[in-house]
Amino acid sequence: MAQAQINITGDSAMSNQEGERRPLDFFGFSTDHKVIGIQYLVTSFIFYLIGGFMAGIVRTELATPDPDLVDPEMYNSLFTVHGTIMIFLWIVPAGAGFANYLIPLMIGARDMAFPKLNAVAFWLIPPGGLLLLASFLIEAPQAGWTSYPPLSLVTGKVGEEIWILSILLLGTSSILGAVNFSVTIFKMRIPTMGLNDMPLMCWAMIAASALILLSTPVLAAALILLSFDLLAGTNFFNPTGGGDPVVYQHLFWFYSHPAVYIMILPFFGLISDILPVHARKPIFGYQAIAYSSLAISFLGLIVWAHHMFTSGTPGWLRMFFMITTMIIAVPTGIKVFGWLATIWGGKLRLNSAMLFAMGFIATFVIGGVTGIMVASVPFDIHVHDTYFIVAHFHYVLFGGAVFGIFAGIYHWFPKMTGRMMNENWGIVHFVLTLIGANMTFMPMHILGLQGMPRRVAMYDPRFTELNVVCTIGTYILAVSTFPFIINAVWSWLKGPKAPGNPWDALTLEWMTSSPPPIENFHTTPVLRTGPYDYGMKKTLSIRARLKEMASGVPPRNKEIGVPVSEAQSSSLLGDIQDSDSDNHP
Repeated sequence: MAQAQINITGDSAMSNQEGERRPLDFFGFSTDHKVIGIQYLVTSFIFYLIGGFMAGIVRTELATPDPDLVDPEMYNSLFTVHGTIMIFLWIVPAGAGFANYLIPLMIGARDMAFPKLNAVAFWLIPPGGLLLLASFLIEAPQAGWTSYPPLSLVTGKVGEEIWILSILLLGTSSILGAVNFSVTIFKMRIPTMGLNDMPLMCWAMIAASALILLSTPVLAAALILLSFDLLAGTNFFNPTGGGDPVVYQHLFWFYSHPAVYIMILPFFGLISDILPVHARKPIFGYQAIAYSSLAISFLGLIVWAHHMFTSGTPGWLRMFFMITTMIIAVPTGIKVFGWLATIWGGKLRLNSAMLFAMGFIATFVIGGVTGIMVASVPFDIHVHDTYFIVAHFHYVLFGGAVFGIFAGIYHWFPKMTGRMMNENWGIVHFVLTLIGANMTFMPMHILGLQGMPRRVAMYDPRFTELNVVCTIGTYILAVSTFPFIINAVWSWLKGPKAPGNPWDALTLEWMTSSPPPIENFHTTPVLRTGPYDYGMKKTLSIRARLKEMASGVPPRNKEIGVPVSEAQSSSLLGDIQDSDSDNHP
């Protein structure tokens, strides 16, 4: 593989004064992919705090068997909006935020393919989120984030319709973003970058974008038909008029199970790009990890009915979806083994980014193992709609996506802001998050196996002790956000300035200044090494030659990897003395 590396003529060494952004630029309409990426991340994090606050109320209510904090109707609204926020306003937009910021930089482009469309995609998110939150002022939805009829047809038309309109706005944003990512990756790479030269984040976004484009319109169709049932009195899903609510379930899950991979695939890509940098080793099995993303994208479209094993699904169909659901663990396992092999024997830098990346693997694997369990029809029938399911998908989405988000923030924060985050506070954040997540979600497996149903405000008193443990874990998770917020805000404003490439990384985004100029690169980058060629002979030769040139050694007749005229500005140089003493690039 060859990766874009040098021909940057001063990008990493010079200041970014001619391309600096003012703080007000991040509050307005911009077509710069970097501004939009940060807008995505900040906006989604605000909604994460709101959704987390709702989760705190839900868990406080569940600390006792009786509904003594909020009434059951408000409880239903809280967990409905909490789930909707965490999926559509936190994890999905956060993945889009990282992709917006990084993809053009990683492929050597100056911006996304359609900058104005990119801005429109972002600006659909705040009104969608505010509309959902405004439902509490009128009539909040109560049918859960799945909104199954006939329940959704009898719990209040106004709240349900607001929920539908909000999801349609957010889904449209996803579709616009997917179109943009696909065209950008396929059409805007620098001429010398082939598909197998791309960072794995690009492969992950190709797979996620394909899922979005194929499945999101199906969800939109289901919600529009549900809206007709609510407002026009039609009977698409209303069983009292001859409609079929199971058809809604098929349409809903045709999107909503792929949505799990839409949410997690971008962070598979992030983790694949973070681990080699901090392990100082090449990624193990580049092509296997890249193509496994495409396999997940394909298989993700043919597993949806495993959510419906208790919905009258015939035996032959149960068998088919049980098999496909188990098969999808294979490409996922390929990634996990590739990540573990990358870490094994590496010279690990256990900073905040690496700790969260390793925490991602550990917690996601727990969710993956329980996913194989619920793929089995007999076991799924036993635990369906119990807290075992709640534990499973929180380990996948919180343990996977949220740990991935924080790993990405700690890793690329210097690139985005030009400042370094405080590592001590980052480690505190990681420890509290890891303890809080496992304390919150691990006992839910036991609750589910013992028969505690989900989505109830009142429960059998014999479940009280484990629910108290879950609630305490939720409070620890809440506390864990404070060191992160303080660290991020303080570091952005007052943190030590970051060099162009503080991690000695090899992917293209680190071959320009931090933060990058408005159009990313002053000249077109040139491919020199692979994106993960840590410790490779060619990379070591380049670094050795850079050291010679930096110390005034005359140029050779034939340079290896980088022109002499660009040696002094190459961020491959890093701190040569320190890195050479470790014998790694």
